[in-house]
Amino acid sequence: MTTLALFASDPAHSRGRLHNEGRVALPVEVRGPRDAFQRDRDRIIHSVAFRRLRRKTQVFVAPDGDHFRVRLTHSLEVAQIGRTIARALGLNEDLTEALCLAHDIGHPPFGHAGEDALQAALADAGGFDHNAQTLRMLTRLEHRYPLFAGLNLSWETLEGLAKHNGPVAAPPWALRDVDDEFPLELGSYASLEAQVAALADDIAYDNHDIDDGLRAGLFGVDALMEIPGIAEIWTRAAARFPDAGPDLLASEVIREQIGLMVNDLIEETERAIAESGARSVEDVRGAGRSLAVFSPEIAAHERSLKAFLYAHMYEHPKQVEVADAVCDVVAGLYAAYRDEPSLMPENWRRSLPDDEPHRAHHIADFIAGMTDSYAIHCYRETVGPVALPEGF
Repeated sequence: MTTLALFASDPAHSRGRLHNEGRVALPVEVRGPRDAFQRDRDRIIHSVAFRRLRRKTQVFVAPDGDHFRVRLTHSLEVAQIGRTIARALGLNEDLTEALCLAHDIGHPPFGHAGEDALQAALADAGGFDHNAQTLRMLTRLEHRYPLFAGLNLSWETLEGLAKHNGPVAAPPWALRDVDDEFPLELGSYASLEAQVAALADDIAYDNHDIDDGLRAGLFGVDALMEIPGIAEIWTRAAARFPDAGPDLLASEVIREQIGLMVNDLIEETERAIAESGARSVEDVRGAGRSLAVFSPEIAAHERSLKAFLYAHMYEHPKQVEVADAVCDVVAGLYAAYRDEPSLMPENWRRSLPDDEPHRAHHIADFIAGMTDSYAIHCYRETVGPVALPEGF
């Protein structure tokens, strides 16, 4: 068994769950010798919402190739990176993994384009935020247990999902609802496990989106060389593997970049923890700043990676064309269900509230849970044809 650092989250000292499960149905031992955070991770993996990530956009909508990432494969890659970092720092690996696996569960179909469309549709009903929707999905919309709605995850897991990007000064309505029922101390920083999960996400998508962008032909190696530091890594890789072609060298560069970012994060976080004097998870929450950090050099490099991806991938004309098309799909579905609720499945129609903004939130919940393919199917069934640009 790995020994936890003093500042790690300890499942033996969890603040518990909202609902006391007790021994109403089966003794806890019947379901195996797992601690609170292991149970959270397993509940997330077995959830319907997690399975739906296999058909939700990471960057490309319904890509032609099987080798492009989707939300599910991205979440698994984040979890691998997160566990590696957590182990090196003496943090709780199971809590870190649970947070990594669940962090994107609130994404609607078509990724950020779908989120923009729902945000516009709910402009008069509090808007839409995928991070808050993750909490709503896990505490309200998943129905797996006879005694309560949601997965009844531990306080630490919910806190980490709510605050992995830092304190939340103005929580969206969906997060306020969760916090009102089970206060998550939104004004403080989250555990180091949550902070690590957030940066593992950055490491994963910064590098893996480059991999997918190269594969899709949205940019080439020459463009990649414009990123400060990449040319040096490429030169080192080419010297080690002189017979490797561009594709293999690109893979090697991405691997080396991930390793550099992971090692830097571990070293800088150890330094920040030591400087803060944190000796407990409560010290971490009260530190007044994130303790999981990159060095200034790697932080600047990470920003340059994001800038490159926005310029060459996320805002590529082909991607913009697709985003416009799928925004119309989400907006069209919302308008159709708002104007004619009978178009919704019977179970969703039966539970549709009469009053606003709850009615709007309910419709958004239904759409946000859709996979890309199901959203396209529903649009064709209720609104009309969908024409997506070829290849994406």
